[in-house]
Amino acid sequence: MNIALNITKTIQDWLVSFMPESVSSIAAMVLVALMYLVIFAVAGLYLVLLERRVAAWFQLRIGPNRVGPLGLFQTMADALKLVSKELTGTVKADKFLYNLAPYFVIISSLMALAIFPFTQGFQAFDINIGIFFLIAISSIGVIGILLGGWSSNNKFALIGAMRSGVQTISYELSIGLSLLTMVLLTGTLQLSQIVEIQKNGWLIVQGHIPALIAFMIYMIAGTAETNRAPFDMVEAESELGAGFHTEYSGMKFAYFFLAEFINMFIIAAIATTIFFGAWLSPFGITQSIPWLGVFWFLGKTLILVFLMMWFRWTFPRLRVDQLLTLEWKYLLPINLVNIVVMAIIVWLNITINL
Repeated sequence: MNIALNITKTIQDWLVSFMPESVSSIAAMVLVALMYLVIFAVAGLYLVLLERRVAAWFQLRIGPNRVGPLGLFQTMADALKLVSKELTGTVKADKFLYNLAPYFVIISSLMALAIFPFTQGFQAFDINIGIFFLIAISSIGVIGILLGGWSSNNKFALIGAMRSGVQTISYELSIGLSLLTMVLLTGTLQLSQIVEIQKNGWLIVQGHIPALIAFMIYMIAGTAETNRAPFDMVEAESELGAGFHTEYSGMKFAYFFLAEFINMFIIAAIATTIFFGAWLSPFGITQSIPWLGVFWFLGKTLILVFLMMWFRWTFPRLRVDQLLTLEWKYLLPINLVNIVVMAIIVWLNITINL
């Protein structure tokens, strides 16, 4: 049995002791899902708080400091406010699609979280096509954005949704090719096996210069994929109000808002897993004390999240033509050359070993 499945298997073995096996398997899935929902909610709330703190630091402001000690409960107060707000919408909106759209965004983010190896044995769902699964699931979120913008019957929301479609389709190519570069190096799509390979050194080191280039392109494209500045044409406040979610309020708006921050965490978590050894420490500590791996995984991920926030508060917003030029004329050609270089390096290494 793969060690990455221990969390689900352990819960199921415990449930089998006092309920039928057929019921215990379903109950185990429900418990694991609830656990990940809690992780999802808490991570989203405190990433919002981190964003505000980082913004305040960059702009020499104080930031949240009133609600709770050091302002730690500020985002929880904001969440309660959004839950209590009235759900409004336009009269001419397509009600079914308008109400359905936020769930596409939130469910795709939640599904992606399930296959990350937070530490040894703490992975709810480990499959042999892990990277392919992540790319496929992340593509579903844009459907929610397109549906929300179109069904709102608002021209600003529609423009934002159309921009999202163009941007996501474009930058997904660079994300996919960057990850494919590392798949060439590892020879597997399974995340647990990729982590296992990195016990001898992180892939960003093993892969030499092509791995470093792949990482840089991945972070740029990942920032664009999450619709964050300087690639936030989808929500350009100075032009489109709130963009694709202009007509949303209350908890439905919160779903879009929360999904943006969780997607940022997911982009950073993928980079942590593929390039920086996931839960593995460079000192070998986590292999002897597995629970420490959670802190290493979260620490690396939060550093990359901070990097993405640094982008937002440093660079001005790009125009649509600049955004597409960056992808099609620069990132994509560099990525194609880089993947060929990585293939040559892998082939030469195999040849020398033979």
